[in-house]
Formats: sequence, structure tokens, C-alpha cells
Amino acid sequence: MQIKTTTAAILVEQKKPLAVAEIVLPAELSFGQVLVKILYSGICGAQLNEIAGAKGPDKFLPHLLGHEAVAEVLEIGPGVKTVKPGQRVCLHWRPGTGLQCEPPKYGWNGQVVNAGWVTTFCRHAIISENRMTPVADDFDPRLVPLLGCAVTTAMGVINNDAHVKIGQSVVVFGVGGVGLNIVQFAALVAANPVIGVDINDEKKDMALKFGATHAFNSTKVQDIAEEIKKIVGPGGADVVIDTTGNARIIELCYELTHADGRTILVGVPSKGDKVSIYTLPLHFKKVLKGSEGGSCLPALDIPRIINLVQKGRVSLDGLVTHEFALEDINDALDLVRTGQAGRVLIKM
Repeated sequence: MQIKTTTAAILVEQKKPLAVAEIVLPAELSFGQVLVKILYSGICGAQLNEIAGAKGPDKFLPHLLGHEAVAEVLEIGPGVKTVKPGQRVCLHWRPGTGLQCEPPKYGWNGQVVNAGWVTTFCRHAIISENRMTPVADDFDPRLVPLLGCAVTTAMGVINNDAHVKIGQSVVVFGVGGVGLNIVQFAALVAANPVIGVDINDEKKDMALKFGATHAFNSTKVQDIAEEIKKIVGPGGADVVIDTTGNARIIELCYELTHADGRTILVGVPSKGDKVSIYTLPLHFKKVLKGSEGGSCLPALDIPRIINLVQKGRVSLDGLVTHEFALEDINDALDLVRTGQAGRVLIKM
């Protein structure tokens, strides 16, 4: 391969800063592998959870992180047919078209550094063919990482998980990168009312700009459940969506869901953080469902979203709020942890 070494942010130990260092790439590409040069990577809450050990001990340490980016294809391995060198691609964690390869292994300080089918906190990476979708060069590259996770997940939550119908009421707890777009797509399919809830005033205000009919800072409301029921009715909302992963918020979402409604869980609680609910309504018409990336199909959904953006039906304006260099990735992660930023990009 033309690239022998690159710079990457490595998770060496849970609950510790990432190590930014030079790593050694494999000598050649294997079946279904694609070498890419990454231009921008996004940061998702999933990476914060990995670093924090939210799901328990990590048996793959040390390993690389990141699952949403825009990149340029440099070389393709045997069997790859859906992309070619020189093409710009969106990198995503949901499987798309093409081959699924054996994940690559890198070298660093005499150790093996593991990686998944997609990793993006690095200047170059070997990616599985089915974790990338071509995008046009004239689409803003700073927006492409949003399509690798946040925006496609949001679209899938509305279309595939919640099956929102025209005129149904939707409540979204947590209106960050994913939540804001859930609000936007709920409004796009003519849900009404659409209510956004957050603990940050700026995000609450953004929810209104992205189509919410009502928005609340829950820390400034005496009884958020009561305020929501004043709008949707005493029986609760048709669809209530949690993006926070907070166990108490999940319980509240379930309580606020109508007996015929759907509670959709996008956020993932930390391991051991138990949720307590009364399950009898689930034996009738109430639905409680966890979302896996909105069950999106990247090869179909990414072009659809780009078309909606270009036609002015969907806006990504203001979603990216900060950019950091790869060497400053730990500062970027700290900012994301505060909840005070929108989507944060790492510029390679």
C-alpha cells in the first residue's frame, strides 16, 4: 500500500484520555478492504460510552474509535466493486452495500491495535467496503459526517422505529445531534405537536428552529410531565423518544406515552443502570422499542437525505458547532461531554 503509517487516536485504557500516536498499517489490503484518507470525522455519544466503559470491560484494547466521517478512497482491495480510488465517501457504522471484510489490525509500540469495520479518529484507515457510501464532491464535506450517524439515525427513528403518522404527537427528550434531527423529521412528516425537551437553553431554542411546536428546558419547569400533558392531552403522546440514555428519563418517556403509543429508546443506559416500568400496557397496544441506528439503509437513505438538503426540505445548518485538530481530540471529547456543543468535528 502507498500509505505505511498514519496518525490515530487510540483507546488504550478505559476512562483515560486517548493516545494520539503514529500507527503502522498492514502491508496490503485484504478481501473487501478499502484504504481511505479521512477529511473530517464526527464525534458521537457512542465513543464517549466506549471510553467510559458504559457497557463494561473492553476486551479489544487497545483499539481505534469513530464511526462517522467523510473520506477519499485511495486504494481498494480484492473484490471491492462499489467504490473506486479518488471517490469521496461517507463512512458509517450501519452496514451498507458491498463486502464485509475482516477488520484490520494496526501496529503501535510493539502492540497490535484493533479496529472495527469502520474507524475514523485517524488520518488514514482501512474500512470495510460495506461501511461506506459514495457522495458527490460538490456536497459540503463538513456535513457528510452527519450522514454517517446522527441524521440517518434520526430519519430511521421516525420512518422505521416510530412509524409516525400525519398529525400524531411526538415528544423528544434530548435534542442534541440526533434529537434535533428527530424533531426535524417529525415535523417533515407533519407530526403535531412536536415537543423538544433538553437541559440546555440553546438546544431548546434550536429545536424550535428545526420544527418543534413547543420546547422546554426541563430544569426550569416544575413538572415537565404535567407541562407536556397540557399540550398532548392527559393520556399522553403518540410517540415519545429518548436520546439521553438516562434511566429516569426513559421511565418518564414510558409514562408519558399513550396506551396506544410507542416509546422509542435511542440512548443507551450505562451498564447496571436499571429501568423500572409497569409492563401490563405492553400486553395490549403500547410499544417499547430500542432503536439500532433507526434501522437505516445507508445506500438508500444517505442519497435521499442529500436530495432533501439540496432541495431545501431538510436543513443541516448550525448542527456543526466546533472543529478541532486530531492532536486536540481529547479537548474535543471534553467539550462533547459538557453537552454544550452541537456536532463536533475532527478536521484531519
